[in-house]
Order: sequence, then structure tokens, then C-alpha cells
Amino acid sequence: MAKLDSKSRIKMNDGRSIPILGLGVYQSRPGKTTVDAVRAALELGYRHVDTASMYGNEADVGRAVRECGIPRKDVFVTTKLWNDDHGYDEAMRAFDSSVIELGLEYVDLYLIHWPVPKLRLDSWRAMKEIAKSGRAKSIGVSNYTIKHLEELADRLGDVPAVNQVEFSPFLFQRDLLDYCAEKKIVIEAYSPLTRGKRLKDRRVAKVAESLGKSPAQVLLRWCLEKGLVVLPKSTHRERIEENGEIFDFEMSEGDLAVLDDLNEDLHVSWDPTNQK
Repeated sequence: MAKLDSKSRIKMNDGRSIPILGLGVYQSRPGKTTVDAVRAALELGYRHVDTASMYGNEADVGRAVRECGIPRKDVFVTTKLWNDDHGYDEAMRAFDSSVIELGLEYVDLYLIHWPVPKLRLDSWRAMKEIAKSGRAKSIGVSNYTIKHLEELADRLGDVPAVNQVEFSPFLFQRDLLDYCAEKKIVIEAYSPLTRGKRLKDRRVAKVAESLGKSPAQVLLRWCLEKGLVVLPKSTHRERIEENGEIFDFEMSEGDLAVLDDLNEDLHVSWDPTNQK
């Protein structure tokens, strides 16, 4: 694997690229808490921030990005279409609202947040128009299973640039990983730290101790070794810094094998498996 750092990027199937390390702001309190977290991440070398209209903190993310002193082109900003805003016209209006909230001329990535039945294809059509306008540089989906991705391909002949899903050694979605690799869809891993539910797992702790790293750093590095983008969430500067210190070590084949065997289909967030 080529040497990685916090600004390393993966090329997407639309020709653009996405930073492999991003700050997630799900459940980050709107206002100063989110502004400070994004500022800290950018100061510490992150160049990717992931928000959503549902999070209620787009304005704070936009403020931090505008005021950080880093050229806009160097900061990758993602937001998402919420479930209540599906449909062609509704999606167009929702995107306009998000851009206004962010106070940015464009977003780097716009995602369908959840595969809402019956309406998601109309929403995708709207997103394609938004991408054509340049107001969203890339478009993708979130919480899509293989069947949802196949529907998009079969019905519209389209392949998203990104699929953002819950992913960790404890939710090792091998089939989805292989499918997306074949289609050149970048997988972004949210909740890669299992929201703390498995940070004390003895097998992870043993690997972490052997590497002189924390369990969180090991879980994040495992994702990078699988070719994923990681989106750890924190509002504490010291934790944001720790989560970013995952580029000064690599995992051996043995270490990776240990984590590969941890899968227990653990969902700590939404489970889209049975979503029609």
C-alpha cells in the first residue's frame, strides 16, 4: 500500500477524488460545539467534513469551512438528502436549502441519506441535474445495499460515486465491499468505531498493544487497509487528534486476519438490510 497521510485521496468513478479521512458531525450539537470540532479537525490536518440536513448543523460546518483560512478547493464537504425530502422537485428544493445553510457555492459530495422506497429514483434524477449544474461536484448514496445499487444500475443505468455505510471489523460487509470494488464505488465507513461498543474487545486491544496504538486507531487503520474512507465522529479535540494519528503505522497480514474474523453483523446504527 502506498504511504498515506491525512490528505491522501481515493479516486472516484467520476474522475474526482475524495480524502480518505473525514470528520463526521452526526449528533454534534449545533452552534459552537460543531464549529469548534470542525475547526480543530481542519487545524489537525483533516480535509473532509461530513454533515447532513438531518443533523441540523450544516450552518456551523459551513461557517468553520469559510473561516478556516484553507482554500475552499482543498476542503471536501459532504451533505445529504433527508428522507422527508425525496422526490424530484423536493430534492431540488432540499439541496438549495442545504447550500444556503452551508453558505457555500457548492458541495463536493451530495448523498441520498437513505433508500426511501418508490421515491429514491426520482430523487436520483434530481441529483444528476444538480451535478450537471456543478453545484454538487459528485453524487452518491448512503445506506444502500447491493439490491439498491443494482436497482439504480438496472433502472437508470447509473453507478454512484460513493456509498456511505456502516462498516467496521464487527460489521465486515464483504459482499458489499467486493461489489463496490467491481463497480469502482468508493465505500465510506461511518461508525467505524462501533460508537464505542467494541473498543474494549480483547482481540482488538491485543493488536493495538502490539502496535503501540489505541484500539480506535487500529479499527480506523483496518478500514484504510480495506480501501475505505473513514468518518470518525468526535467533538473533543484530543479525540479528533487521536483519530487522525493513523498514518504512522501499518498492520501486518496477521493483524488484519485477527480483525477480519471479528464480524458479528453488529449494527449500531440503521440496518438497511430489509429496506425495500
